[in-house]
Amino acid sequence: MGNFTIATRESRLALWQAEHVKSLLEQQGNSVSLLGMTTKGDQILDRSLSKVGGKGLFVKELEVALEEGRADLAVHSLKDVPMELPEGFELACVMEREDPRDAWVSNRYASLQELPHGAVVGTSSLRRVALLRVLRPDLRMEPLRGNLDTRLRKLDDGHYDGIVLAAAGLKRLGLASRIRATFSVEEMLPAAGQGALGIEVRTGRDDVRTSLQHLAHQSTWLAVSAERAVSRVMGGSCSMPLAAYATLEGVQLTIRAAWGDAEGRHPLVTAQTQGPVLSLADASALGEQVAQALQAGVRALP
Repeated sequence: MGNFTIATRESRLALWQAEHVKSLLEQQGNSVSLLGMTTKGDQILDRSLSKVGGKGLFVKELEVALEEGRADLAVHSLKDVPMELPEGFELACVMEREDPRDAWVSNRYASLQELPHGAVVGTSSLRRVALLRVLRPDLRMEPLRGNLDTRLRKLDDGHYDGIVLAAAGLKRLGLASRIRATFSVEEMLPAAGQGALGIEVRTGRDDVRTSLQHLAHQSTWLAVSAERAVSRVMGGSCSMPLAAYATLEGVQLTIRAAWGDAEGRHPLVTAQTQGPVLSLADASALGEQVAQALQAGVRALP
């Protein structure tokens, strides 16, 4: 049995996720404590992530804690984890995915379709902006940063007619009642890794990897490996309006991806493929195929 420290952001959702992993490890007989941290991504709220360093701002401080030995593992929302980890770090576990879809949250309007012309929708995701422009090009998109509670408070204070959030976070915090509608994946293709939790460790920590084995969910890991491969090939970051979502039936994996234009100047480019996958390498290769098809579609734009 091990004695582990989990590095985590201090937002309510991040702490829920870390506590969830802590509980599962303790059930196995391990002794586990939390090391709460505030990251630069949590501190910088007046600018979009694409302008201040990307999603890596949410994980850097946690990686420093791992490197210095103050923590043994870090729990992340997988969609916040950069596609390329720094040398000496690895993704040791991907847990079973929650609902991967986007949720519509509003105090006045039951759905996106009910919004009047020119209504204000809050989101700082370029992917969501691009997909929302396809559904409702007449709406006004305004930036929305901060943790989940901050975003909901800004909605409640009347800054937006509605906001779009990940359904998984709302459900994990017992806030599913705030969801007025859930977008189908056909309407709003999710971000790579959305709804899944990833656990990062220092390379060589076989003791931690062994303890995490029973937390891993293989079909989720295969799906998100394909999705993350799309983003990796595309150079995906929060500065790119990119979506990727995979599903697995038996050994057959279907991966869909979309590239949009947050400014609405170009049509949505989509690509899809499917094939058998028996390993993470197979899944990544399938994701790379979709990315190449997507790149070809983007290059063909006028």
